[in-house]
Amino acid sequence: MEKLMYLKANVVIEPLIDNWYAWSHLISPATAAMNIVNRHLEIMKSYMELPEVHESAAKDPKMLGGPYIDYKVRKVDEIKKLYDHTVKSRSNMIEMAEDLKRFDQLLLEKAKGYSLETLYAEVPERLKGYVELVYDLNSQPSYRLIEPLLYQSEYYNTESQSLMLSLINKDHRHFVMSTPRLQDEKSLEVRMPFESEAIDRLFQMKNTPGSVSEIKELLGIDQENSLFDQFFTSEPPPSYNKYNGDGIRWRYFGHACILVESKDLTLLFDPVLSYTYESDISRYTYQDLPDAIDYVIITHNHQDHILIETLLQIRHKVKNVVVPRNGDGALQDPSLKLVLQKLKFKNVIELDEMEEVTEKKVKITSIPFFGEHADLNIRTKAAWLIEINDKKLMLAADSCNLEPKLYEHVQKVIGDLDVLFLGMECDGAPLSWLYGPLLSQRLPWDMDQSRRLAGSNYERGMNMVECFNCDEVYIYAMGQEPWLNHVMAVKYTEDSNPIIASNKLISVCKDLCITAERLFGEKEILMGKNNPIEEHASTTF
Repeated sequence: MEKLMYLKANVVIEPLIDNWYAWSHLISPATAAMNIVNRHLEIMKSYMELPEVHESAAKDPKMLGGPYIDYKVRKVDEIKKLYDHTVKSRSNMIEMAEDLKRFDQLLLEKAKGYSLETLYAEVPERLKGYVELVYDLNSQPSYRLIEPLLYQSEYYNTESQSLMLSLINKDHRHFVMSTPRLQDEKSLEVRMPFESEAIDRLFQMKNTPGSVSEIKELLGIDQENSLFDQFFTSEPPPSYNKYNGDGIRWRYFGHACILVESKDLTLLFDPVLSYTYESDISRYTYQDLPDAIDYVIITHNHQDHILIETLLQIRHKVKNVVVPRNGDGALQDPSLKLVLQKLKFKNVIELDEMEEVTEKKVKITSIPFFGEHADLNIRTKAAWLIEINDKKLMLAADSCNLEPKLYEHVQKVIGDLDVLFLGMECDGAPLSWLYGPLLSQRLPWDMDQSRRLAGSNYERGMNMVECFNCDEVYIYAMGQEPWLNHVMAVKYTEDSNPIIASNKLISVCKDLCITAERLFGEKEILMGKNNPIEEHASTTF
C-alpha cells in the first residue's frame, strides 16, 4: 500500500499567467490586456534587444523594482520564445489593449460636452457592448467597463494559467513585475486553471497526508516524475496552537498580514505569508495558520496586500472573504469581488464605506481610506475597524491621512481606539510604477513623480494617533521583510524617510505613554477581555 505523504513546508507554488506572476490586474480582462501590451511585451522586447542593459541594471540596488529581467544566465532564446507565444496566443488581448488606447484618445478628441449617443458608432468592434460612455459633472468624458460580461467573453481564458513549483531555502526571488518565470531543472510547471479543486487537494496535503500518485493524477503529472516526488515528506507538520482565551490574540506575519483570534472567530488581514525554512529572522509561516479561517479581509487591490500565491494555498481553509466595494467599471479599479469569485472563493462580501458585518459579537466595519493611489479614482480601498471582546482595533494599512477632517468625522461615529495599525511607507513609488500600463498617454516625468503610492508621514500619522486617542500604535506594512522582496522591491536604511518618520512617531508616542513599535518579522500580543496588553509573547527584529 502506498505511504501517505505531506507537502513540504518549503514548496513554493507561484501562480502564473502567460508565465508572468499572477496578480489581480492579470486576472481582470481589461487590465490584463493593458499589462500584456504595455508591460510584458515591452520588457521582453527590450531584453531581447539589449540583454546586457538588463543584466547590469539588475545588479544595481538603485534599479531595484525597475523594468529589468533578472537572470544570472542569459536567456534571450527563452524570452523570445515566450514573446512569440504571447503575441500568437494572446492576439485578442493585444488588439483589445490597442482598441482601449485608441478609444480613450477618441473620447478626449470628440466628446466636448454634447450628447455621447453618436459616439457609440465609433466604439471599436471588440469593445462594443462592453463599455458605456459617460461624462462627469464637469463634462469630462470617460467610459465604464461592463466587467462581469468581460469575464464571460473570449478575453478571460484560463488556458494561460499555470503553477510553477519549486523548493525554497532562502529569502530571495526575482521581482515579479519585471521577470517572467521560466521552467528549469529545479522547477515544475503545471498547466491548470486557478479555479481547479485539485489545487485545494494539493494544499490540504500540507496538514493532511495524502497519496502522491493520486495528486499526480489530479494535476496531470506523469507518475514517473521524480522532481514532483521531492516536494513531499513523511514528516508531519507541527500542530497548531489554537487560541482559547477569553480575550484576543493577534499575530503579525509580516508586512500587512495580521491574524486576529478570539475563542470564537479568526480574522486574517492581507495574507502575504512566508514559507518555512531556516533563517536568521524569526517568522510565522503557513504552518502557523488555523485549520479554518472565518474571514480573510483585504484592505486594497495592490499585489502586496492581495497575493494570489497565498490565497490559493489557504482557499480550502477560508469561509468568507471581505473586500472594499467598487463596481464602478473604471479601468484602473477592477472589482476584487469578481477576481476572487473567479478564483473560486465561495462567499465574497463587499462592504461600502461605513458598512459592517457582524458575527458572534465580532463587528467588522469598513472605514474610508484616502490616498496611496496616486490621485486615481479608486474605490477598492478601506481601513478596517474590528470590535471584538470589548476592544477596538483599526488596521489602516497604507492610508495616507491627506485630510485630517476625515478621521475626525469617523472618530465621532466609532469613538476611540485601543489599537491602531498604521502603514508609514511615506515615499511611495510613482504612479507609473504600478498603473503605467493602463495609461493611454505617458505622464510627464515631473507629474509622475509628484503622484505617489505613499502612506502617511509623521505629521499625518501622528494626527491619526491623536484623533483616535490610541492606547497602542503599531507601524506595519513597510515591506521590510526580505521574503516580500519579490512583490515589493523595497530596501530601507536608517536614513530612509519612512524609517526616520516612523522612528519619530514611535518616540513621540512613547513620550506620551502610548505603546508604540514598528513591526518586523513576527509579533504576538495577548489582550485580556477587559484589560490592556497581558503578554508580549515573541520577539520582533
